Amino acid sequence: HLVESGGGLVSAGESLRLSCEASGGSSGTYAMAWFRQAPEKAREFVATISGNGRILNYADAVKGRAAISRDNTKNTMRLQLNSLKAEDSAVYYCAARTVGWDPTDASEYNYWGRGIQVTVLS
Repeated sequence: HLVESGGGLVSAGESLRLSCEASGGSSGTYAMAWFRQAPEKAREFVATISGNGRILNYADAVKGRAAISRDNTKNTMRLQLNSLKAEDSAVYYCAARTVGWDPTDASEYNYWGRGIQVTVLS
């Protein structure tokens, strides 16, 4: 069970931190990720973090502006987004998977949160 929080309405250039709280399992066994989906667009990969938190991967669209982290003692994952742009506006989803080959592939994720809206005003 994954629950996102921290979304909202911000102005371009500002920062936002999204959180994902996991329950019902040991989060350290799951790789976790953030995806996002803008209206009339496909869901796209944003960032991923391995179960032990050592391997990070970012989409080119957010590289240099985003930082993903996790705290397995609290079963939480976070995404810090800086220098937000209007094109970052989307519903952001937290996801978790047990095994897989491509951490950027949404189809490999077993568990999903309901999503949270992020709107960036230009």
